[in-house]
Order: sequence, then C-alpha cells, then structure tokens
Amino acid sequence: MADSQDTSPPDLLALRGQIDAVDRDLLALLNKRASLAKAVGELKKKEGSVVFRPEREAQVIDGLKAANPGPLLTESVAPIWREIMSACRSLETPTRVAYLGPAGTFSELAALGYFGSSIVQVPCASIDEVFRMTTAGAADFGVVPVENSTEGVVARSLDLFLTTPLFIIGETSLFVRHNLLRRENSLEGIKAVCAHPQALAQCHGWLSYHLPDVERRPVASNAEGARLASLDPSLAAVASDRAGSEFGLHALAPAIQDDPHNRTRFVIVTHPDRHPQPKASGHDCTSLVVSVTNRPGAVHDMLVPLKEHGVSMTRFESRPARTADQWEYYFYIDVQGHPDQPQVATALKELRDVCSFFKLLGTYPLDTH
Repeated sequence: MADSQDTSPPDLLALRGQIDAVDRDLLALLNKRASLAKAVGELKKKEGSVVFRPEREAQVIDGLKAANPGPLLTESVAPIWREIMSACRSLETPTRVAYLGPAGTFSELAALGYFGSSIVQVPCASIDEVFRMTTAGAADFGVVPVENSTEGVVARSLDLFLTTPLFIIGETSLFVRHNLLRRENSLEGIKAVCAHPQALAQCHGWLSYHLPDVERRPVASNAEGARLASLDPSLAAVASDRAGSEFGLHALAPAIQDDPHNRTRFVIVTHPDRHPQPKASGHDCTSLVVSVTNRPGAVHDMLVPLKEHGVSMTRFESRPARTADQWEYYFYIDVQGHPDQPQVATALKELRDVCSFFKLLGTYPLDTH
C-alpha cells in the first residue's frame, strides 16, 4: 500500500514547517528554563527556603502580561506560564495539594488552575479533611472554597479557620458552570438530584421549574453526586463538564445555574511552620477574623482605624461565635494592602487594640489573572 501524501497547498506546508521549527526552539528554551529552575532549587535547599513563592510567580506573570506584544491574548499568558512554572517547580520537589474531591470537582479545577498540573493531587472527602491533611503535613497546601457570587460565604471553611493553625497564601476565582448529568439521556424517571448543598442552592430556580417534584439530595461534593448518578439510573447530578466526562454521564441540560456569571472564590492554605507569609507583590489582600465586646458602638470603633489610615475594606462577613452568649459574632474582614505597608501596619495595630479577639488569616497576592 502506497504511503499517503499531504496534499495541502505549498503555502500551508511552509507555515506548518515554520511552526514546527518554532516548537523545537520553544522546547529547547523550556529545557533551558528547567535547568535554571533546578539550579535555583539547589540554592534554595542550601538556604532552607521554600520552593513555592506565590508573590514571585504573580510578579513574573504580571511582568509578562505587561510586556506581551501580541497577537497572543494577554489573558492567555497566565495559564500558559502557570503550567511552565508548575513543570519547573516539580523538578525541585513534588508539591502535594489537597482539595475537595473526588476527580471532577470545581475544587480540583481551582487547584490545577492555580498550581498547574505538575502536582501530586490529594483529593479529600470533605473540607474538614482538606484542613486536616494540610495541618498534619500530608499535603503541602490545601485549596478550599470561601465564597460564591450567588450564595455568599462557604460557612464551613470560615469556621475551620478559627480552629486550625492554617493561614492563606493565595486565592483564585473560578467561573462555575453547573450541568444536569445522568446515565440516561432523558429527564424522565429522575427520583433525586445529588450535589453539594451550595450547588443545589445555586441552581434553585432551574430545578424548581424543570424538576419541581424531584428530591434534592445534598452530598459531600458535586463530583460525588456525579459518581452516585453513574451507579444509579434513577439519580441525576449537578456538576461540571469534567465530572460528566469522568463518570460517563450525559449532559441533559448545560449551564443550569441561576446566575450566568456565577463564580466561586477559593483560597490556598498552608501551615505557617512550613511556609512563610508571602512578601508584598504590589496588589495584595490581607484577611483577618476579629471579635469585639458586645457594647454600643463597638463595630464602629473597630472600623475607624481602617478609615483613618486610608485602608480599603473589600469584604465584611459575620458568623455566630457559638459561645454561651448567642449574640456574640466573629467578623471576617478583607482589606487591600500588605502589612509591610506602613499605613496597613498601623491600621491593623490599632484595630487589634480595640478587638477582644484578633487573628490574621493571611496576606497574599490578589487574583488578577
């Protein structure tokens, strides 16, 4: 049998040849970068410093985006370089990352988007387990959801910051697109829809209109719901495209979330004994949790230092303290800036002085990518 021949036009063949040559040049440059990264890793080992520096990676990506001449889209720079840095980082030491599993969750997508795919994945059965694994050192970092644009805060994540030593060193935001998934390619005969409680709430309108009499069954994660739906034809799941592919399910209805711009914010946590607080990157967020004595004007007094020193507050959430006094609250606050900045340091010191409880949850580069 004669070999098949490429009958493409000569101009197209020439362009493909140029692309192949550029790809080989890129591969050579990537290997050169990898060799330099290994050399950096050796120096870090001698110094006893950490491999992953989120502020350094943020600065690298910001610089490349600013220098990008096109036609490559600027928003494409960050995901490309995160993968490059992930591959180079893996040559220094494997990075173990815990997240709410199993495969196919949005937490997994957030972990891969932030760290790149050259990591050791540690899927966990619950948010509590993510905190436990990271606290115990079974994972170097944990990725946990903290708030959703539709449903607000993820209460369990916030509560666990009070009882564990972990602190935040990064954040990432993910567009959340929910799909109705099922083994059978039909809406008929569905007895229950399984998903994480947040996902069920985010799809309340669609489910109420299209499946008003069907049970909504909360499970540990959307991917767990997809797994259950793959085993039982009477079940459907609300989960990601990735979960549908992982478990061989039909997408009966795409994008069923009530808010078409639905996003979830995740934070990256680690143990302070294993990782230092990131240095200032130029666009940082500082998170803290505080409490004040229950008296008139206490909350106002708590916010005065921020106003007086020109520190912008970007988030303010309250959670019950779960103490003997049912009207005591913890306040979760995000402010712009880094404690290395004098005005932020002064504002935080004065804020600490008026609080009965004060805990810095972390300082980290904002997700601008």
